[in-house]
Amino acid sequence: MTPADRRPGNGDPGSGSGSGSGRGAGRSGDRDPERKPRDMERLADLLPNTARQYGLEEQLEQARVASAWLAVIAERIPQAAGACRLIGLDQDVATIEADEAIVAQEVRLRSLELLAALRATARTPVRQLRVTTRHV
Repeated sequence: MTPADRRPGNGDPGSGSGSGSGRGAGRSGDRDPERKPRDMERLADLLPNTARQYGLEEQLEQARVASAWLAVIAERIPQAAGACRLIGLDQDVATIEADEAIVAQEVRLRSLELLAALRATARTPVRQLRVTTRHV
C-alpha cells in the first residue's frame, strides 16, 4: 500500500471513513436525535469541583492567591511587579520571594497595606506575609 492509498477516505480503517468508528465518529451528522444537548458551563465553575475530585484543592487555592498577589503588587508597587512572586501558602501564611533585597524591604515596609489588599482580592484568608530574598 502506497502513502497515497492511506489518505482519508480510501478505506483505511483509521482514516475516518466507514462504519462510524475512528476519527469521524461522533460528528454532528452522527448524533442521536433522542439525546438532549447539555447546557454549557463555564470552565471557572467546573474547576473547583474537578480540583476537589483529584485532591488538588490546595494547589488551586495557591494559584488563586498567587494570581491575586500579582494583581495587588502591580497595582500597589508597580516597580516590584516583576521582581517578586508568591512561592508558598501554608497555614494562612503567604511566602513571597523577592529578587533583590531592596524589593524585599519595600514589600516588608508596606506589608500591612499589601496584606489588606491581598485579603480583599483573594478569597482565602491570609494572615501574614513572609518575605524572603532569592539567593542566586
